[in-house]
Amino acid sequence: MIPAGGLALNPTLVAADHAEIYARDGMVQIGDFLTPESAEWLASTLERATPWRLALSHQRRGQMLKAEAARTLGAAELQRRVAAASADAAKGFAFVYQAYPIISALLDGEDPGHPTHVLAEFFNSPTFLAFARAVTAEPNLTKIDAQATCFQPGNFLTLHDDTGDGERRAAYTLGLTREWRGDWGGQLLFHDEGGDVLRGFKPRFNAWTVFRTPQLHSVSQVANYAAKPRLTVTGWLRDDPPHDPR
Repeated sequence: MIPAGGLALNPTLVAADHAEIYARDGMVQIGDFLTPESAEWLASTLERATPWRLALSHQRRGQMLKAEAARTLGAAELQRRVAAASADAAKGFAFVYQAYPIISALLDGEDPGHPTHVLAEFFNSPTFLAFARAVTAEPNLTKIDAQATCFQPGNFLTLHDDTGDGERRAAYTLGLTREWRGDWGGQLLFHDEGGDVLRGFKPRFNAWTVFRTPQLHSVSQVANYAAKPRLTVTGWLRDDPPHDPR
């Protein structure tokens, strides 16, 4: 059940406390971000009630395969495409993980009533947009994208900078991963132009990490011995026209 009163930020958060760090570092991680009830409900939704799709780079483009499309391709073809994406990762941008496109599913009328659609509405509410504008000092933010992601052992997202077409003012991850061990991989890593890691964050529970774009970053491969998946909601804080319900 959705928490009484809907999803909510931790009422003790003060945007100004985090805006100073963001202005200095170009990123900030805010722990205990949602109320405990909100975080627990959302994490349970990702753990038990999300129709994941296979997201992977294919022929220099991204694709997201629903379960039925993956079954139609067959196990051999799926393995070939995953292997090809892994080979591409050695040369440039590539990725393999599971995802659920919250915003596009909501706008396209897919999975009516799915719990994650409540999160999309919450992120684009006046209260949340005001908080995001205050933390990032981006007064013209108009909307926030969202997709749920599930990184299983072996999954990865290589180096990129989230440039977009100039509409992406910042990117974020909302961590919903419980009790993650540091050597399991899956860290959100920030890189300099020389390839050194400037900073990294391990998967955490109920932590919102927001960072200025463009900025080089990656998600390190999840170790084969990781005991659970890395669960997050990710997206961009944008200043192009708001989402238009269809």
